[in-house]
Formats: sequence, C-alpha cells, structure tokens
Amino acid sequence: QLQLVDSGGGLVQPGGSLRLSCAASGFTLDYYAIGWFRQAPGKEREGVSCITNSGRIIDYSDSVKGRFIISRDNAKNTVYLQMNSLKPEDTAVYYCAKRLGINLCSSRKSDFGSWGQGTQVTVSS
Repeated sequence: QLQLVDSGGGLVQPGGSLRLSCAASGFTLDYYAIGWFRQAPGKEREGVSCITNSGRIIDYSDSVKGRFIISRDNAKNTVYLQMNSLKPEDTAVYYCAKRLGINLCSSRKSDFGSWGQGTQVTVSS
C-alpha cells in the first residue's frame, strides 16, 4: 500500500518552531516531488511548499517564504518541513502529498495524490 505518513505537529507559542516529517511507506520517495499543504478550518487546502526529487527546485508560498524550510533525506525516505517564527495564522492541519505524473513542483492540490493523514499545528499563546 502506497502511503505517506505525516507527523510532528503540536501546540506552539507564536514565534516558536516545529519540524514536520513526511515518511513514505510502500514506495520510495526518490522519484517524486513532494508537496506540503495546509487547511485551516473553513478554508481551502492551500500549497505551502514543494521540493523536487533531487531537491534542486524548491517553492514556497508567499505567506511562509523566509520562515519555513523544506528538505528531504532520500536515504531515510522522508521529507521535512522546518517551520520557524510561527504565527497564529499558520494554525492548520498540514498534509504532505506526492506529485502525480511528473517531477515538477506545483501549488495545486489536484496535481498531488497519496495524501498523508494530516498533522495538526496550533500556534497560540
């Protein structure tokens, strides 16, 4: 069964940091671009960051640029999202997903599949 498992969420104060992990099960991540998305209550799921299979191309949404860092360790079959300087508006369920069909980054959720189950990030004092 091809599956992504995301983890690492939690409750953090504004200005704090968290590191999310996205681990693959049943397949190797080496061939795929991986995206991180988030969905806040009552809002659409939005793209946060994406990394191609080699890590050469990385994209960030404007709302997280300069604060979040995406990386991958193909030997560990895992992609990470380091989130720094967190703000209350970063509160959401975060999901990782595998790019479908081609090793290119995209911010469209329809371009991705094999979604993780989601991990809750809450930024609050």
